[in-house]
Amino acid sequence: MTVDAAGAVEIRRALVRLRRTTGLPVAFGGLVEAGRPRMRISELSGTATTSLLALAVTSGNGLGGKTVALARPCAVADYSVSRQISHEYDAAVAAEGLRSVLAVPVVVRRRVRGVLYGALRDARPLGDRTMAAAVDAARDVEQALVVGDEARDVLAAARAEPPPGDSSGWEQVREAHAALRALAPRITDPALRTELLDACALLTPAPSSSRVGVALAPRELDVLACVAAGATNAVAAARLGVSAETVKAYLRSAMRKLGAGTRGEAVAAARRAGLLP
Repeated sequence: MTVDAAGAVEIRRALVRLRRTTGLPVAFGGLVEAGRPRMRISELSGTATTSLLALAVTSGNGLGGKTVALARPCAVADYSVSRQISHEYDAAVAAEGLRSVLAVPVVVRRRVRGVLYGALRDARPLGDRTMAAAVDAARDVEQALVVGDEARDVLAAARAEPPPGDSSGWEQVREAHAALRALAPRITDPALRTELLDACALLTPAPSSSRVGVALAPRELDVLACVAAGATNAVAAARLGVSAETVKAYLRSAMRKLGAGTRGEAVAAARRAGLLP
């Protein structure tokens, strides 16, 4: 799945949440086009027509363009007569019968990556609680895009060969492996999550004959990957989003399965089994 396709999926999910939490009957949105000062509406929810579908909204124009330009939420109580926005897109908005509209930016690393809209078919102000709920929906998209970006960055680093003669090469591989395993459970896109786990497998050597058949649960392996990269229990817990006690429990279970008496022995046994780089 491409970056844009994965982002569109997150926009679609956010629109469902926006309608559910705000009670607004109509929601739509899309992503800012890479390298261009405009966003394109690609996702519709609750609409009666397709007048807004594929509409390209230039930064600064209309309500959505104003939101892109200012990187902050904006709203109008009656779109067609509002003096707060320009009116390049009145025909598409009128065809859908929309009057009161809000737009919330999706901002990642100080760059607007998309816009979520919510709308009513009658003219009345949208309250603070409605706007706050729309902002929360946008935050969900932002977090998902951040995780996806991090995953792709780590995946690219993991696939890169270390420079010839670089003695730190294996340590970099182990750091990448631990980062990939920590990120994978946070990925909502199944294709990207599978790609990350496949990359993890490529980073591990073939098991020695004496350790073939050793199996660890995914979270046990996640913890050992962090330990192998030098993380303490507290650091591993922070990376994996669990408590330090949970890390200890997974570590004890992994040590038992590997027949190890210490953390170091467990890591060494997992490497012999081809589970860790």
